[in-house]
Amino acid sequence: MSITEPTVRPDPRSDPESPVARPPGIATADGPDTVRRFLEVRSLTDALAERLSPEDQTPQSMTEASPAKWHRAHVTWFFEEFILRRNPDYVVYDETFRYLFNSYYETVGERHPRPDRGLVTRPGVRDVTRYREHVDAAMVEALEAGRFDDAALELLELGCNHEQQHQELLLMDIKHLFSTHAFGPVYVDRDPDVPGRSAPLGWREFSGGVHEIGAVGSGFSYDNEGPRHRVHLEDFAVSDRLVTNAGWLEFMADDGYRRHELWLSDGWAKIHETDWHAPGYWREEDGGWTTFTLSGRRPVVPDEPVTHVSFYEADAYARWAGARLPTEFEWEVAAGTLGDARGRLLDPGRCHPGRAGTAMVGDVWEWTASAHLPYPGFVPANGAVGEYNGKFMSDQHVLRGASAVTPPGHERITYRNFFPAASRWVFSGLRLAR
Repeated sequence: MSITEPTVRPDPRSDPESPVARPPGIATADGPDTVRRFLEVRSLTDALAERLSPEDQTPQSMTEASPAKWHRAHVTWFFEEFILRRNPDYVVYDETFRYLFNSYYETVGERHPRPDRGLVTRPGVRDVTRYREHVDAAMVEALEAGRFDDAALELLELGCNHEQQHQELLLMDIKHLFSTHAFGPVYVDRDPDVPGRSAPLGWREFSGGVHEIGAVGSGFSYDNEGPRHRVHLEDFAVSDRLVTNAGWLEFMADDGYRRHELWLSDGWAKIHETDWHAPGYWREEDGGWTTFTLSGRRPVVPDEPVTHVSFYEADAYARWAGARLPTEFEWEVAAGTLGDARGRLLDPGRCHPGRAGTAMVGDVWEWTASAHLPYPGFVPANGAVGEYNGKFMSDQHVLRGASAVTPPGHERITYRNFFPAASRWVFSGLRLAR
């Protein structure tokens, strides 16, 4: 998941009722609203971490994941590094944190190796909490005093969106960590799931031609969501709901994981390397399938959207179903035409998708057939905050929509999430196209 330069695009032609129009962000809000928005974002991170012990927050279960403690410190470092350090009177909390909690910013300098983030036992969880309090107090004091110019306010908007991304990553990473435990710890308890039956899969048809793609309006968007541009599409159709666990069980029963003709070459090599034979977190027990969730291990619910499948698996399933994955442009046109309906976004008391409905935003991130490439006219921003998207436009696939652990308000239909093709710890699923 990337973090990128904010782009504020005033457009007198934009329709406030358009599904891609966004409400005013921090850069256009007044002082009290800005403080409230900042504290609301920060407090959600704290609320998510409250369910974790210090021991939970320290380990790193794989290179791609980060400890919860690191997430909490890194998003705080972002505000300190890119906003507060602009003021020569600001007192830096701890100079060593610049090294420990930098992620990928070559412009900032050296950093702790990513695979070894779980080895950082000091600072401890209490020290990270004090760090967050120190930075929060400095940010609120500066905001209330009106000391931030427009450039700082744009960085503040970026920082809040960056923290929302890490809220989702924190939950993804904790789920992976907990799944490695022999007895399946529970992050959040919830009632037993009640299986139902999904409606038969149907299709929504769309006319081809020239369509406009990308962010528009005065709201926040990442730089890889623009510039807005035109694409030509052929007539196409997308399924009116996500692929469900029931559908995936049929794929498995038809030897989907053992039929080479369904798989891309890299995907076929991957399943032989990893022995994948079911979605991530699934396990066959007593003649049935269970999956690990943030509420512990539970039976697979047939009518829920299949989750934790890689791009390779999604592509193979689509081929097995006599369909394909939509391109990201087809997905955006469909989502814009069908309206901005929301599925189940982050509920800290659930953290799990519901039944596969008709919403195109929410429940799971949806793999598309599109590589993460620049839009025509894309130019990375100058400076450190412009490093992310441009340099990650290689060997990544675009996912659209949002997931059950995406914070409300962070979703939009122009959002271009991206991950490597083999990623499975993401809350990722698929929708069919033809």
